[in-house]
Amino acid sequence: MKFSSARSTTPVGGFLSFCLLACLALFGVGLGRLEAVPSMSRGFNGLLNSVVRIDVRQVNYEGGSKRFDGSIGSGVILSEDGLILTNAHVVSPKAVEVTVTLSSLENVGAKLVGWDHWTDLALLKLDMDEVKRRQLTFTHASFGDSSKLFAGNVVFAVGTPFGLTRTVTRGIISNTSQYFDAERNEDGYETGLFNTWLQTDAAINPGNSGGPLVTEDGKVVGITTRGYTGANNLGFAIPSNTAKAVVKSLLEHGSIVRSTVGIVPGALQDLEDFYSLALNTGMLVNSVYPKSPAAISGIKAGDILLQIDHKAIDGRFPEQIPAILNSIAQQPVGTQLTLTIKRGVKLQDINVVTELLESSVGEERAFDTWGLSVRKISRIYAREHGRNDQNGVIVIGVQPGFPADVAGIQPGNIITAINRAVITSLDVVAHAHDAFTQKPEATLLEVEKDRHVSFVILKP
Repeated sequence: MKFSSARSTTPVGGFLSFCLLACLALFGVGLGRLEAVPSMSRGFNGLLNSVVRIDVRQVNYEGGSKRFDGSIGSGVILSEDGLILTNAHVVSPKAVEVTVTLSSLENVGAKLVGWDHWTDLALLKLDMDEVKRRQLTFTHASFGDSSKLFAGNVVFAVGTPFGLTRTVTRGIISNTSQYFDAERNEDGYETGLFNTWLQTDAAINPGNSGGPLVTEDGKVVGITTRGYTGANNLGFAIPSNTAKAVVKSLLEHGSIVRSTVGIVPGALQDLEDFYSLALNTGMLVNSVYPKSPAAISGIKAGDILLQIDHKAIDGRFPEQIPAILNSIAQQPVGTQLTLTIKRGVKLQDINVVTELLESSVGEERAFDTWGLSVRKISRIYAREHGRNDQNGVIVIGVQPGFPADVAGIQPGNIITAINRAVITSLDVVAHAHDAFTQKPEATLLEVEKDRHVSFVILKP
């Protein structure tokens, strides 16, 4: 299955083609005000005025240089003081400028309050000084209870697909608890580990990302985020109950702190006989991250996790796994958990101390004189790839014809040292780059290519 986000990405200063706009206008897609059907309430029409378009200008480092890209998404205003919920892949810390278009078509600046790539949610805040100065008005939406949804429930996806005026598409809930293996968004960040998804056949197009999925009474029961490439009307949304918890934490702390023990889980369906297990008993340990708390405590791939702090768990089906992982993630960092495992015929309790959950994506930077952009090796990346330490940077882009390209450096290479100095931080690279820029001299790089080390020279 290949998924695409419902964010619409455009070059800075780019525009929709006249032909596309003309065709959509001809057929009345998204234009004008929705005429409410009798079953809809004032709440639904109020909801429409809380949906916004979000234009984002952000920094990217792929391609060997620092560049600015533009993208379009949707969002929904949640409060009188201008809080807006959208997707993390729409607005991330890379954003340098965020502009919100209200239902009145007026543009207002906004800032990122916090984001959570694990659930693909981000919280913005309108520039309320500007709103008051210009005497602008807006409405705000309210959450509904996503746990009460059922297959066949009528829902509406509201957003600004392709940057068009607020558009409503109608459909039903196709599945209330769809499961996907953890994935990575366009920027490489992990997502989807701790929740299942709402599936709907309401049309979701590029630009719908971050818009609300709502019931007929205008209650937000999901935040649309992705579509299934190559299929018709296969859209997915983050349940509102997940979103409510994320919003609460982002408001209180600006981020979400989660715990992990380093277990990669697996469903037990069709495997119970091989492990002499009763049905609906335990979860398979598919693998264990090296140097993680689970690995240090002696947990191994093939073990069956039966209990967490003496509470039985059931991981027979993939859909049940996010809740189990979330029960660990919600523990304070440094908490000692007792994991009861089955290895062969033996049962044993193993104490494991949780650690901070981190992304494998490190800080990025571009070094224009060399035509090189890199990402710092993170602690998690080092573990996942069996590295002994976090030293070095991963090459994510090279500009043709620049010194890095001439030296034969390619994306995916790992640079571990510059002029014999070990790269312990991006500042080491920046210092060497500044020296090269001010006084061009040959610079020696130690480069790993497919685990083989070679030495290359960057020439002025």
